[in-house]
Amino acid sequence: MVAEQIRLLGKQGRILLEPFGRNTAPALTLAALWATREGEDPALVVMPADHVILDGAVFLEALGRAVVLAEQGLAVTFGITPDCPETGYGYIQCGENLAGDSQAFMLRRFVEKPDRETAQAYLDTGSYLWNSGIFVMRASTWLSALSACRPDILGACTTALRGVTQDGDFVRVDRTAFEQCPSDSIDYAVMERLSGGQENLPKCAVIPLSAGWSDVGAWDALWKVLPKCEAGNSVRGDVMLEACRNTLAVSESRLVTCIGLNDLIVVETNDAVLVAHHDATQDVKKIVDRLKAEKRSVAQAHRKIHRPWGWYDGVDAGQRFQVKRICVKPGASLSLQMHHHRAEHWIVVTGTAKVTRGDEVFLVTENQSTYIPLGTKHRLENPGMVPLEMIEVQSGSYLGEDDIVRFEDTYGRN
Repeated sequence: MVAEQIRLLGKQGRILLEPFGRNTAPALTLAALWATREGEDPALVVMPADHVILDGAVFLEALGRAVVLAEQGLAVTFGITPDCPETGYGYIQCGENLAGDSQAFMLRRFVEKPDRETAQAYLDTGSYLWNSGIFVMRASTWLSALSACRPDILGACTTALRGVTQDGDFVRVDRTAFEQCPSDSIDYAVMERLSGGQENLPKCAVIPLSAGWSDVGAWDALWKVLPKCEAGNSVRGDVMLEACRNTLAVSESRLVTCIGLNDLIVVETNDAVLVAHHDATQDVKKIVDRLKAEKRSVAQAHRKIHRPWGWYDGVDAGQRFQVKRICVKPGASLSLQMHHHRAEHWIVVTGTAKVTRGDEVFLVTENQSTYIPLGTKHRLENPGMVPLEMIEVQSGSYLGEDDIVRFEDTYGRN
């Protein structure tokens, strides 16, 4: 998905892929090492993916000031000006004003998520901000601080990048080496230590930010930042409400109707339906834990699966068959592959497919179809300028995604 967004923007980019989740400190370390591999030392903007920033102009202005400070060797973080005694965020305490920038402060300390009474006390002092988790610093600043605080993470990531492979937009680090990397967050590994005044660590600056920020950590947080009607309702998709108040209703694939609801979240996707009270949205993780414990497939993958070449959506499945809707990006191709346990029927809906089937290579156009017998080498490509959409009907004794023998693959997959 990220690669496709970069392509649509007309930009060049590299996407570093972790074979395992190891939290944010190793992720930033891989990025910093990659950014400095040719002797450069850029300023990095480090942003977790779940932020909403409503006032882009204010954020960009603050970001520009942060880059100036980062180029002076400071680690910079953004503190969100609080408007309530929020207990779901960590806090940053600001120290003295920073010389040369009256709107920036030295970091005094990070503090963990407080109880409500403590959060109110922080608000009353006027010197505490919410911890946004957004950082700006030179790559060398992070690597130097990490070397002092967590040399084990730095060593593991350095080794993992020695075995790097590249295909297209993707950079894949060595799986075995990265598996040995400890898991830790940017805050715990480094940032919380920067307030101690140690000589071998960089100084940390804080820039207050009022830009309509939310980390959207739960569905009620999304409801808070979305536009609402006079009754406090916010809807997305095919939704009808009757006598509802303060309700968020989201539909991705079908009509959702809500009657007489107050302070509820209703989310319909192709995978599942969620109904929760505003005060309980943080407990979604409890449901996720139960799904994982029961080894439900929905806990591991969505019905719609994105691939480097496009995506596929599992439309239907039954005894010895399943149906997929497949979209292949212009110029993209699937691997040359074979299946031991299934045959496939392909029907082109939009665009043109270039099909390799055994020794044959031929085109299949809109409203045409073809058949791939079990055990036959085959490949699907999109030679055109528009997306190729097709319906695939699989039939056989076993239809799992692991029944793929790849002979050639543009994206380096086994």
